[in-house]
Amino acid sequence: MSTPKPREFFIQGITRQGRAFRPSDWAERLAGALSSFRPKGTGIGAHIGYSPYCIPRVIDGVKCVIVNEALRSVEPMAWDFVMHFARDNELQVVEACLLPDVPPDK
Repeated sequence: MSTPKPREFFIQGITRQGRAFRPSDWAERLAGALSSFRPKGTGIGAHIGYSPYCIPRVIDGVKCVIVNEALRSVEPMAWDFVMHFARDNELQVVEACLLPDVPPDK
């Protein structure tokens, strides 16, 4: 039996009232605050990038932060911080997974 892949949660930069969340760089700030949380054995220079557990993205024109559920076991307080941030700011959160781009058929 294989281990299930951790889930991903998309925190969208849209409030429950349908308004765009401000400031406009909120996603980069949130992901930057969590950049030190990363898997053991991460390579040289990893400290200058985002954590693989918390990545800012723009999806269909909406700023998002993709949070991997594995963060919960790596650092429960960081998980709580990011989820409480979404709740306190009334941001929409959906469970999904980011699929890789599929090359067009030849």
